[in-house]
Formats: sequence, structure tokens, C-alpha cells
Amino acid sequence: MAAIEFRDVYFRYHEEAPWVLKHFNLKMDSNQTVAILGHNGSGKSTIAKLANGLLQPQAGEIYIDDRKMTPANIWEMRQKIGMVFQNPENQFVGTTVRDDVAFGLENRGISRDEMLVRIQETLQQVGMESYEDHEPYHLSGGQKQRVAIASVLAIHPQILLLDEATSMLDPRGKKEMLSTILSLKKQLSITIVMITHDLNEITMADRVIVMKDGQIFKDSTTDRLYDNQFDLQSIGLRLPLTVALATELEQQGYSFTNYPLDQEELIDALWKSHSKM
Repeated sequence: MAAIEFRDVYFRYHEEAPWVLKHFNLKMDSNQTVAILGHNGSGKSTIAKLANGLLQPQAGEIYIDDRKMTPANIWEMRQKIGMVFQNPENQFVGTTVRDDVAFGLENRGISRDEMLVRIQETLQQVGMESYEDHEPYHLSGGQKQRVAIASVLAIHPQILLLDEATSMLDPRGKKEMLSTILSLKKQLSITIVMITHDLNEITMADRVIVMKDGQIFKDSTTDRLYDNQFDLQSIGLRLPLTVALATELEQQGYSFTNYPLDQEELIDALWKSHSKM
């Protein structure tokens, strides 16, 4: 079953504007983790907003769990999708972490007993169970994003959309956030869609979609994405340090079956390559 499917979708922000997406087709399977990459203006964030019903296409069709999204069922479709944005503070409504996670549940008429279970459950899933009584605005950036994810997970979505969710975080916050996403991927049967411009963030993805000017530029897996890394550089994406270093080392006689995506993979690849020299 397809979690999200775009069929011949056209979208632009106003009548005189150029098309952001044009004759756009994309199908994402259930329970996959998909990273959608691209520079600013490539259309990647528009995909997320269309999938969540925040925007409506001028033409074409969007399907969620093989059901066509329409004006009549858009609110029902949104129940299946949880979305986390760049700035978590824009999503906070409660005076404490507990209140914030409870807000969406209250709006859906969830019973108090069930609410208490879900609040504890989702805060544990993101490693924030000891912060129930803290004020969200006094947390670190990474902690705020984890609370935002917990608030979304509490409504039991089938799809988690992360729209540049690490872009405002410092390196430590990014590391915490990516660790949380990896943990959720292992714990839950859920479709995760990560919208990003950072190639360092895609190591956990099952599939990588690279966007350029509203079209799919490359559809790959993480281990094959860098087979022609110069394509990625040509559209303004910066290679991860380990891939850039491996490319330089190839000029010195080292060889790599796949480009290393982190330091451990780089060390392992260097050891194997050196053994063959």
C-alpha cells in the first residue's frame, strides 16, 4: 500500500508565479523512511504541505493510504499524518510539556485515562519522560523538537512528516534529533518522510528523493546516492565530510565499494582498502 502518492500534480503559489511542481508523480510506500532533498525552491517543502492538506494542488490528485484526498475528507486524511516544522515553538500551546502533548488528544475527545497513557508512552519514545512538568520554552532546541514529535505521535499518526525539522538546531541538537528519529524508526511501524537540504541527515532513510526545479532529479538509496556525487554538487548540495574525504582519497589510490556515510564506515572502508593495496 502506498502511504502517499502524487499523480500528475501541478502547484504554484499564485496565478502569475511559476509552477513549483509540474506534472509531478511520486509514490511512497508504507512503513518506509523517505528523505526528500533539494536546495531552496526545489519543491521539497511544498510536497510536505500538499501531503498534509495545508496546500491544495491546481491540478492532479493526491492519495493517502490509497484514498484520494478531497475537500470532503481532508480533515479525516489529516488524522493519519503528523507534521513537525522547522520552528517547534510555533507548535507549542501548553504551559508544560504534559499540557502540550495533551492538547491534540483533548481536541480529538480522547478519554483522560487514555490521554495519560499516551502522554507517558510518547514522551518515553522520544526520551523526554522526565520533563513532563517543564515549560517547553525553557528547553533546548533539540528537546523542543522532541516534544513537538511527542505531541504528534500521541495522536497515533500513520505518517510522520518532518519539514526541515533540524534546520534551526545546533550540531548537538541535530544529533539528538536524528537519534530520536532513528529510535522511532526501530520502535514503530510508521512511514517517516524527512524534508531536508542536508545530506548528512539521510543515513537512516530507506529511499532518497532528490528534487530540482519541481521535478525528481534522482531517486536512489543511501548507499547508491553518491555514485555520481558531482550531480549533487551541481544542484547546490554539499557532500558529507566522509564522502568528500573518500573522493579525495580515491585520487591517492584508495577504492570504495560504497561511499562511507559516517566516520565508522569511513574507518572500516579505509582498513579494507588499505589491506588490498
